[in-house]
Amino acid sequence: METNFGSGENPSLFWASISPIISVKNHQIKELIFVILITVMYSFTACNAKKENEQNLLEKVELTYASGFTISRGNNFWEVEVTQAWTGADRIFRYLVLEENADKPEGNYDAIIQLPVEKIVLTSTTQIPHLDLLNSTEKLIGFPNLNLISSEKTWKQIDAGKVEDLGAGPSANTEMVIDLAPDWIMISTLGDDLKYLDLLAQAEIPAVINGEYVEQHPLGRAEWIKFTGVLLGKYEEAKVAFEQVENDYLEAEKLSASLTDSVRPTVLSGVLYQDIWYAPGSESWGAKILQNAGGDYIFSDQNGTGSAQLNYEYVLENALEADFWIGSADFPDLETMGNTEPRYKAFEAFKAGNVFSYTQKSGRAGGLEYFELGYMRPDLILKDLIKILHPDLLPAYELYFYQQLDAKK
Repeated sequence: METNFGSGENPSLFWASISPIISVKNHQIKELIFVILITVMYSFTACNAKKENEQNLLEKVELTYASGFTISRGNNFWEVEVTQAWTGADRIFRYLVLEENADKPEGNYDAIIQLPVEKIVLTSTTQIPHLDLLNSTEKLIGFPNLNLISSEKTWKQIDAGKVEDLGAGPSANTEMVIDLAPDWIMISTLGDDLKYLDLLAQAEIPAVINGEYVEQHPLGRAEWIKFTGVLLGKYEEAKVAFEQVENDYLEAEKLSASLTDSVRPTVLSGVLYQDIWYAPGSESWGAKILQNAGGDYIFSDQNGTGSAQLNYEYVLENALEADFWIGSADFPDLETMGNTEPRYKAFEAFKAGNVFSYTQKSGRAGGLEYFELGYMRPDLILKDLIKILHPDLLPAYELYFYQQLDAKK
């Protein structure tokens, strides 16, 4: 566009003539800038949303036997849910385990654990073997009633003064737990500790619930080592430890799997307590492992996962001639057993001396190793029972937990 102000042309007319053009161009530029800004903002938001989604994306870890908990893996974090904290539990407990320097994802959790973990408190002997197998025994700083422990590795820590005795139970010593300030405490729902969850939460001590006793498959309880493994930042090690136990159990199970009913000896189990005979229900952990060992369990008609409560007359009628009596409390010998309850003497298994108890190994202070290591090592229990019922299937094997009661020690 050309103009000549010196020729007498009015400059105001010139600017008036081109101002609409400039206005249009400015408007177009503003629109372009606006579009660019919106695009950048959308891209930034979408990028953040994608990043957040990737961070919160969970991959479920498959469990083979355990049904009481789940594990999911995220980006630098783990989410663990206890779905069966106790029999008939009506709520789920969610726990978050953060890798070192990881950001917390969105969500509500009953406890948050930050790795690495250095100090922990346990409340059940069944949890002790998890530490031993995961080379984490030194992390234990507190336990109720140390005399119940059998683990030699743990006793070395106790002797060194590194494990605080919490007394009869952590429910009576919550203040001691708070003073110890562990990175987490594992609680069993068999006791009264649930009522202290809020108090521990207020003290910012992560409390996680272990409901392994609800599992009824022999390998289901053992698989809870994966639960502990995640809490310790040692899932892969826990997976390897469990798979070894699983393989040994399944290999032993094959030995008796082809046995016909005609060669399966009849087995009595349980004891009298205040005129009630308590025996494993047919769907219980104990009954299943007897079946896997090639036994014909006398009370297989007693449905349930807990203890069947029977009267003596019923037991006498059905189990009088049973070939074996396995799981006869912790009597040291037949004489003591018979003197304690004379009605035991009526059974053929007692008369023949075919009574076996899980008392062969005990800890330094008298705690039975069966109640500590047994649930983590069902393969050893299974081999013991196969050796008792079908000794020819494991000719070189020596009993680990069980022993035959002598007439008198």
